[in-house]
Amino acid sequence: MHARTPFAAAVLAAALVAAPLALAPVSTADPRPTAAPAQVRPAGEHVLQVDYQVQQTGYWCGPAATRIALSARGVYRSQADLAAELGTHTGGTDWIGQVTRVLGGYVGWYETKEMPNDPPTQAQKDLLWRDIVLDIDNGYAIVANIVAPPGNQPPGYPPGQTIYHYFTVIGYDDVNRTVLIADPASFSGNQIYWLTFDQLASLIPPKGYSA
Repeated sequence: MHARTPFAAAVLAAALVAAPLALAPVSTADPRPTAAPAQVRPAGEHVLQVDYQVQQTGYWCGPAATRIALSARGVYRSQADLAAELGTHTGGTDWIGQVTRVLGGYVGWYETKEMPNDPPTQAQKDLLWRDIVLDIDNGYAIVANIVAPPGNQPPGYPPGQTIYHYFTVIGYDDVNRTVLIADPASFSGNQIYWLTFDQLASLIPPKGYSA
């Protein structure tokens, strides 16, 4: 969570909770294949197995979200190590491209996608959904940089504040058009939860995501 928000995320004493359910050029087009894997993919929930952790400081949401995404690929780094690699400071992690660079350094694959329009265009929303499906189906989580103002917040967020934050998309449901979020802030104990895709798309602008 960005330090422009005075709220510091609660850090669980264990700081490690298993979740059994689990600078690249900016582009608006995805040069990677957009088709799903060749096998028939059943409709419904598609969820990655990740190693969830609560962020260990009020401004390490970027490192914690990056760590969760890397764990889907079997890569495990400490939040402190990732904070150093990301260039995170007491003001937070400045840009989603820093996350993309670190993710790509470990596992390749990732690109920065920016969503400067608020509300997003239909083309930006369509690309976001395609990226979610493509990435999750291939075993990669997505890290999103969000801005959550009063009236448009995920569950448990402190009301009356605009929250600048990073969290990780670890699954989707193409029947209900929802996405599964691993949220390192753990606001009010909400760690793994579903959001509608439309709400996710409304939270990212004017920031971006690593996919």
